[in-house]
Amino acid sequence: MKAVICPEYGPPEVLQLKAVDKPSPKPDEVLVKVYATTVTSGDVIDRAFNVSAWAWLPTRIMMGFRKPRRTIPGSDLAGEIESAGEDVNRFKQGDQVFGSAGWGSGAYAEYICLPEDGALAIKPTDISYEEVAPLSFGGLTALHFIRKANIQNGSKVLVYGASGSTGTYAVQLAKYYGGEVTGVCSTSNLELVKSLGADKVIDYTQQDFTKSAETYDVIFDAVRKTTFSRCKRSLKENGIYLTTDMGLALFFHMFWTSIAGSQKVISGIASQSPEDLVFMAELVEAGKVKTVIDRSYPLEEVVEAHRYVERGHKKGNVIITMAHSG
Repeated sequence: MKAVICPEYGPPEVLQLKAVDKPSPKPDEVLVKVYATTVTSGDVIDRAFNVSAWAWLPTRIMMGFRKPRRTIPGSDLAGEIESAGEDVNRFKQGDQVFGSAGWGSGAYAEYICLPEDGALAIKPTDISYEEVAPLSFGGLTALHFIRKANIQNGSKVLVYGASGSTGTYAVQLAKYYGGEVTGVCSTSNLELVKSLGADKVIDYTQQDFTKSAETYDVIFDAVRKTTFSRCKRSLKENGIYLTTDMGLALFFHMFWTSIAGSQKVISGIASQSPEDLVFMAELVEAGKVKTVIDRSYPLEEVVEAHRYVERGHKKGNVIITMAHSG
């Protein structure tokens, strides 16, 4: 089978398309024929090993010191079960599925083996592989944080980075839960964010929302481009600051706000449960949430896909497709 190999940390050009052995499922695993995966900001960070100095050592221990321990990157996936191990009960041959391979765990390949009890769910028949593939990263990340905010009808929510993978889902989920949503993005993405249901949009190249008198119940930084210190004055007295950042300063603010003051800082890693995957897919199927796809590349053009995502201007999601010609 064909797979993308990342033999070392570095620029997009380190990625190589090679022929590798097709895996065989263990008794508790399924073999998935992959039709779509994604290039996420996390994939780019992992490939380049672009992490903060304080996180260098623990991340190297987890991912590999001299080179990536897991040589086939990719987490999101959607495809069809080709075979199932003898102990598998949840899935059968021919099931169309989607989910996550885990952090940098092999989705850039034509086939992958996954445990039956992993982050895997049945794909609704009337949704494409490309539409469901991004749900396990951008979709579940947005769901995790929006739920943490406990949004009520009329809650004022600001999403910073509203045109990215997590941000596009966050805008829609905040509206689904009754929020009054303001999306912050660049000039070229204003109409996109409006189309997702945002009540207001702010062009960050023209206006700094932190210098406005407007205050919010929830501020969600979906792209790690703001800080709690900067946003504090834009939060209401009992406001919540959500962020995908995991820096040292953030941990201090999380600790301090947990014991003092009425404002709260929340970060963390989103869980990837089959139940949440099904919930997100049902929202897509019902037309309450849509997946924004910026560009789609064949597996053979994965280097160019990584170059594009690394520029930091993608709208929603970038998809990688598998042709399976033979």
